[in-house]
Amino acid sequence: MKIHFPYLFSLCLFLSASSAFAAKMPMPADAPTSYEAECASCHMAYPPGLLSEQSWKNVMSSLSKHFGTDASVDAKTQTEITNWLLKNAATRQKYSETAPENRITKTSWFIRKHDEVRSDVWKRAGIKSPANCGACHIDAAQGIFSEKNIKIPTK
Repeated sequence: MKIHFPYLFSLCLFLSASSAFAAKMPMPADAPTSYEAECASCHMAYPPGLLSEQSWKNVMSSLSKHFGTDASVDAKTQTEITNWLLKNAATRQKYSETAPENRITKTSWFIRKHDEVRSDVWKRAGIKSPANCGACHIDAAQGIFSEKNIKIPTK
């Protein structure tokens, strides 16, 4: 079987773009200051492309019971953040599922990417939870989740 160079080149480009996308999820430049001020005051400001529109709608409509915390904000701020999240929500199929319990960590792609992590690792003091991306992904705050830049805390 003879493989033509243009086909091989296209395949390599596709594969490298796919893995690059999986490793990079930068924060959109138009992030409202309220997103950083309100959401990142308690946890990492997750790139909106990590959840679907429906998942973000679910998250933003239940802020009074936000994963065990009252994260309510005023109506103007809620509308501003919600609109921005929906505008920048996941569109690629692997990220666009409605997340079980509206948790990034319960999505099939997250579970697949972290399937080698033992359950006791998540409980380490330096990690505390699968939702603490920055504990292991050293460039998570920049939206880079490359497997090349992982440092798993030993404690």
